[in-house]
Amino acid sequence: MRVLLTSVFGPFAQDDAYGSRAVNPLELYHNQVTRAQGPFSLRMHHRSWGIMLIQANIDAPSTLLDFPTRERFIEELTSHQYDVVGISGIIVNIGKVREMCRLVREHSPKSTIVVGGHVAAIPGLELMLEADHVVKGEGIRWFREFLGEPVDAPINHPAVRSSFGSRLMGLRMSQGGGDPAATIIPSVGCPMGCNFCTTSSFFGGKGRFVNFFETGQELFDIMCDTERKLHVSTFFVMDENFLLYKTRVLELLELMKRHGKVWSMFVFSSANAIKKYEMRQLVELGVSWVWMGFESAEAGYAKLESADTVALTRELQSHGIRVQGSTIIGMEHHTPDNMRQEIAHAVAHDADCHQFMLYTPLPGTPLHAEMEAQGRMLEGVDLADIHGQHKFNFKHEHIERDDSKVWLDEAFQHDFDVNGPSLFRMMRTTFEGWKRYGADDDARVRARFAGEAAKLKQGYGAALWAMEKYLEASNKRVSEHIGDLRRQIERELGGLSRIIDRVAGTVLLWSARRDAAAYPAGRPLEPETFVDRRHW
Repeated sequence: MRVLLTSVFGPFAQDDAYGSRAVNPLELYHNQVTRAQGPFSLRMHHRSWGIMLIQANIDAPSTLLDFPTRERFIEELTSHQYDVVGISGIIVNIGKVREMCRLVREHSPKSTIVVGGHVAAIPGLELMLEADHVVKGEGIRWFREFLGEPVDAPINHPAVRSSFGSRLMGLRMSQGGGDPAATIIPSVGCPMGCNFCTTSSFFGGKGRFVNFFETGQELFDIMCDTERKLHVSTFFVMDENFLLYKTRVLELLELMKRHGKVWSMFVFSSANAIKKYEMRQLVELGVSWVWMGFESAEAGYAKLESADTVALTRELQSHGIRVQGSTIIGMEHHTPDNMRQEIAHAVAHDADCHQFMLYTPLPGTPLHAEMEAQGRMLEGVDLADIHGQHKFNFKHEHIERDDSKVWLDEAFQHDFDVNGPSLFRMMRTTFEGWKRYGADDDARVRARFAGEAAKLKQGYGAALWAMEKYLEASNKRVSEHIGDLRRQIERELGGLSRIIDRVAGTVLLWSARRDAAAYPAGRPLEPETFVDRRHW
């Protein structure tokens, strides 16, 4: 059998007839994290890791088509005969998934159509489009069984670059924005089972997840292989709560020590899982970035029980660990009277990056079931608009639907006005780490922070200079903080950093101003199309 695996077609950063929205571009950071930061927004794309993992774990001849245009998808269908066409999408992509199913029926009528990804969580999806199979949950096992291959064969982890197409201040950046990383996927799902979480519900719900790799040794071998193939030492660990599995993590740490590995890791973790470790353990493990859910101080989720997330954020940053916070706007206890206070609490974390999302009951989640049972789901809301960056799709007890967007935008803007560009905050935390560990007794730790300090010395300071000058008139307080950090770095690291900052900074400032003038809401970016063939 020949298999075609494909993501949905573009474009993505503009309104179209199939459900794309300009307000919902295919960029994690510019969409949900740094979108109010003008030319300092972090711009990049990420591959469709799920179908890449499936392709690497089936023996049948296969093609992976990532981010095609509609025309390129048709070309692939008519140029080759495929027995199976697998289409992956998220819930807001339903219009595109439906059209792609129709196109397969038209151009490759003998193909079996398989639909997967989070779009499969929509109740009754089978009646909304022409698919032979709708797969909910993990897809590797399903495809192996369907193709008659051993379902329990070991998982083969492909070497996957974390991001591509990076831009900053109007300029294209080198691979990975100067810090190329690889993606490692130890598991899918999350056992914490927050009622709003589509990831948790999609892979089994509370207490359940799918672990691809049980041991630290397995992860170590994969990371060594990826390091060799991609020449990287930074890993984006795509696991919803990586630090929760402490035995595996500590085994990985011991192997890193034994083999002298100087690696950096970007991880997801709940506050309570982080607290199970000593800061020294996290530093030696190479954790340099943590995505942590703040949600809301009054949320009551188990993962936040008795956790002071503001204090924890400060502690992590003091050890050179950058914090990506996540806050939900419009929870049940939010009202027009307390919303501004809730936003202020979130902003007070001064996290290096901060995601804000609307409280959104997505199909397939316990929250959606609860809201539906209560008769609170709004009728007539297009599924393409329930991405958490537009307006409520349910009746909130205290906040009107149109006002939800106003509060969301205010949260992004207030975070930027008070704390400044995320790029500045990240550099500040990096510098704190170097001051604390630059002369550490552990050679591995010392080497990692020396490498991060080198980036501050060899160009990142130029970005600080440009940010300082750019914000001088509009936000003098933040501009002064940026200037203070720049001067500290120049004094501590010395060399030619001061000259580099001013020369390169002038170019960055000009580019940032040009980009902001041309694209006030950010330059629309589309990902390139990838075609990967295996066993062809």
